[in-house]
Amino acid sequence: MMKNKKIKMTALSRTFLADLQTPVSIYLKVRDMFPVSALLESSDYHSTENSYSFIGVEPLARFSVVGGKVFEILPGEKEEYSYDITQQDTLPDCLNRFIGRFEVTGQTGRVNGLLGYTAYDAVRYFERVEIQAQENETSDLPQMVYVFYRYMIAVNHLRNEMTLTEYLLPGETSRMDELRSVLDSRNFPSYDFHSQGEVVSPVTDEDYKEMVRKGITHCLRGDVFQIVLSRQFSQAFRGDDFKVYRALRSINPSPYLFYFDFGSYRIFGSSPETHVKVQGDVATIDPIAGTVRRTGNDAQDQEAAKQLLADPKENAEH
Repeated sequence: MMKNKKIKMTALSRTFLADLQTPVSIYLKVRDMFPVSALLESSDYHSTENSYSFIGVEPLARFSVVGGKVFEILPGEKEEYSYDITQQDTLPDCLNRFIGRFEVTGQTGRVNGLLGYTAYDAVRYFERVEIQAQENETSDLPQMVYVFYRYMIAVNHLRNEMTLTEYLLPGETSRMDELRSVLDSRNFPSYDFHSQGEVVSPVTDEDYKEMVRKGITHCLRGDVFQIVLSRQFSQAFRGDDFKVYRALRSINPSPYLFYFDFGSYRIFGSSPETHVKVQGDVATIDPIAGTVRRTGNDAQDQEAAKQLLADPKENAEH
């Protein structure tokens, strides 16, 4: 067990002009040469807020959670090791210990190399909530994954600048110029995408309608005041699913776009909503609930906004 192993790293940062670069073109250039890369993109920026996009390149370490066990891969270690999550050694303890191993000095600026996700089902490790197991093709995926990347590329959209940060272990020499030459290339591969067959769901239309009827009944009884009912859809495909991400960012631009390639699976999406934002010692949550169609008429839109503010149902969602 290497729970207390410390990992000393040095960070080097350089800033370049990026008026000919976009986060998508950068990702397309690095993903084949550096598998398991990640893209966090903002395509809905109008000021200094949400004006950065980030690309993580070349994993150095990984923290993941599957079925009540933590799996870690540390820099310089060829084998993954695991241990159980317990009441005494909780998941927050495990994650904080993993992050605390990294002692980084140098020019880190506002960038760090840790990117990943926490799935909804991970709530079982933080709260006393029982999650009913679902047997499907995604049920074996980790409930949590965080990867520490050797390179972080930060794109400042307002200044048309790109800051490249490299994390070096003791005895390593910088390879930043090698990555820079890849980024300066004008060529990058693009692959086709084709869907196959029909869209399918494990929940039929009638099953979903019955779920809605039961949900309304529970609300009327007072058992609950809010239920989120959903169903999963899937479709087979051939080709490059990054093209689906590109289509998504085109039709639904947002400040929170993401594409993670974990090798055997990818996750991507687009959201306008800040789940949680931490600045200093202040954590801010900005949930979005209650929507109304915009008309383009300022007076009508203002009246609709007042109706939303006065609506008991919409306010209850907050």
